[in-house]
Amino acid sequence: MYRACIADDSEGGAVLGWKAGGHVLSVRQFDSASLKEIFAVSDRCFVPPSGPSRLAEGRLMAAIFYEPSTRTRLSFEAAMLRLGGGVISTENAAQMSSAAKGESLRDTMRIVAGYADLIVLRHHDQGSAQLAAEVADVPVLNAGDGPGEHPTQALLDAYTIQRWRGGLDGLHTVFMGDSLYGRTIHSLCLLLRLFPGQHYTFVAPPNAQPPRALLQELVAGGVRLTVTSDLVAAVRSADVLYVTRVQRERFADPSEYERAARCYRVGPEVLEALPPTGIILHPLPRVNELPEEVDTDPRAAYFQQARLGVPIRMALLGRALGVL
Repeated sequence: MYRACIADDSEGGAVLGWKAGGHVLSVRQFDSASLKEIFAVSDRCFVPPSGPSRLAEGRLMAAIFYEPSTRTRLSFEAAMLRLGGGVISTENAAQMSSAAKGESLRDTMRIVAGYADLIVLRHHDQGSAQLAAEVADVPVLNAGDGPGEHPTQALLDAYTIQRWRGGLDGLHTVFMGDSLYGRTIHSLCLLLRLFPGQHYTFVAPPNAQPPRALLQELVAGGVRLTVTSDLVAAVRSADVLYVTRVQRERFADPSEYERAARCYRVGPEVLEALPPTGIILHPLPRVNELPEEVDTDPRAAYFQQARLGVPIRMALLGRALGVL
């Protein structure tokens, strides 16, 4: 049974493990069996109950977001409310919390842990969720840690593919966009490798190529890799086209961002090359890489993808609280 946690190691830090009511910090915590169980719980949550849920009645979730968010924050809050719990939150913690006065993340997490039964954290620094888990005595769920990971997004992405295609084995996934800083790409790559026969093709700007360490880890995990600049050729055999924006906030040099942002776009030639059975995903928000004209394509699944964030996060919150 899925129970992700952090256990103290010999040096007083934290290591990934499995135990009731724990943290969700990385997709590396999951195996294929635990993933299937989460999907099964999410399926039950996908069907609205006949009346108000009381599963999490009397429990509080603290949503602490140091970076902007719409889908992740609101779907977590909707998930907690649908479970019958309550929410306390700040959507601009960098400016509207004591961080603006110089308070450390460690101290903030210690304080917030005294007010809530679990913490959902988004932060601009990679490793911030791990740091929070080391000091908080309630479960911490990573809602994105800078260019690091976004495990709950990867779970809902995989869940979307599972519901759309009926399985996750033997996929050819084309990752288009920022593969260097794109935490959603990083997490989904690591998650899908749990299933056999994976082939990933990265189509990224020259200054936003996937990290070498990630590629080495994927190869070691048995994933077939292709890196190319030809998007049209890449999608001809794709099961999934995973589109991401180039993230302005990750580039220190504006000219580097502009150079990367102009590289790729899902135009008519891409749609023509993508097989009829393909699926188009995007974690959103989008800028210019995915025009609104694509929305009417029967393969466009990104709005359904966003909606599935609620049942996935209901399952994760319910597991962390021990009520599902």
